[in-house]
Amino acid sequence: MKEIDLKLAGKLDRLTNKTFKFDERIKEGWFSAVYFLKTKKIAEEKIPNNYVTMQFFQKEDAVLCGTDEVIALLHTFADKPETLEIKSLKDGDKITPYETVLTISGAYQQFGFLEGIIDGILARRTSVATNVYNVVKAAQISGTHKPVIFMGDRDDHYTTQAGDGYAAYIGGSKAQATNAMNEWWGKEGMGTMPHALIQMFRGDVVAATKAYHETFPNDELAALVDYNNDVVTDSLKVAREFGDELKSVRLDTSRTLVDKYFLRNYHLMGTFDPRGVNPELLFALRKALDEEGYQHVKIMVTGGFTYDRIKEFENQGVPVDMYGVGRSLLHLNIGFTGDLVIFNGAPEAKEGRRFRPNPRLENVEYHEVTE
Repeated sequence: MKEIDLKLAGKLDRLTNKTFKFDERIKEGWFSAVYFLKTKKIAEEKIPNNYVTMQFFQKEDAVLCGTDEVIALLHTFADKPETLEIKSLKDGDKITPYETVLTISGAYQQFGFLEGIIDGILARRTSVATNVYNVVKAAQISGTHKPVIFMGDRDDHYTTQAGDGYAAYIGGSKAQATNAMNEWWGKEGMGTMPHALIQMFRGDVVAATKAYHETFPNDELAALVDYNNDVVTDSLKVAREFGDELKSVRLDTSRTLVDKYFLRNYHLMGTFDPRGVNPELLFALRKALDEEGYQHVKIMVTGGFTYDRIKEFENQGVPVDMYGVGRSLLHLNIGFTGDLVIFNGAPEAKEGRRFRPNPRLENVEYHEVTE
C-alpha cells in the first residue's frame, strides 16, 4: 500500500523516504554547497555546543509544497534527527509573503549542511504546485470544472517527473502524462495518441484512431485531430466513424499555422489572430460537431497554454472541456530562504532578518523509517 493512501486515510501524518527514495550521497554532502560543509566542520570543532533555530520563508502568495519531502530529508540524513525540534506547515497550505513555513532547531552541525537542498525542494515543489493551482483556478472561471492535464514530461529532465507530478497533484491536477508523475501519489499516467501514430498511418486519422481503439478497447476513445491542419474536417470524420464511442478530440495546432478551415472561409478573418488553437477555430469546431449530433464529443486543447491564455479562453466562453498544460507549469518563480535567527536561546540574525513565529506551524514528531 502506498504511503499516500495511508496518509489520505489518516494513518500516516507525513510521507517518508519510502516514497522519496533519496540519493544516499546526500549524507556525504555531495549535493550541499561546500561552504555549508566547511561551516559544519568549524561548528563541530570550535563551538560544538551551539543550539540554533533556522527558519524558511518565501515572498509570494503561494501553495506550499515540499514539506513532507524536507522533513523526510531531515529524518533520513540529519545527525540524531530524533533530537531536532521541527515545526512546519503542510503540503497544500496557502502561504503569504515572508510567512515562516518551517523552523528547525538543534545544533548547526546536525542539519545545517542540508539548508540549500531544503531551499531547492521547497522552491521547485511550491513553484509547480502554485502554477498548477492558478491554472486549475483559471480553468474554472466559466463556472464549470474543467480538468487540467499535467503534460510536463517533454519540458524538463525525466528525473524531475515524480516530484513535479506530486506537486501538480497538490496544486489540483489529478490527471498526468506519465506513470512516473503519478508515482508518489498512487495513480497511473493517462494519454491517448501522439502525432507519430497518425504518421505511421500516413495521415489517416480515422485509421490511426481505429487501430488505437482496437488495441486499447477499454480506454475512453480520444482522437488527435490537428495532424493534417484541418481539425473540423478530421473531427467530423472520426465522429462519423465512431459515433457514441468517440469521447473527445484533441487539438494541438502549432502557433505558426493557420488551420485549413480559415483558408476555406477566408472571409471570416481580419479581426483575430487565426494561428494555432484559437477561440474562433474552437467555436467553429463545436458548432460543426453539434450540428451533426455529436454534442457528447468533448474538446481538449494542448500546445503552449498558460494561465493567461486559459483565463482569456474562459472569459470568452470558448468551448473547451479539458486543457493539457506543460512547460508553463514548470517555471520556477518562487525561491525560499533559510535563515539562522536564534543562537543559544537569544535572537541573532543578519541585518534585515528576524525570527518570525507562526502560530500555524505544527510540531513534527520523529518516526524512524524502517524498510
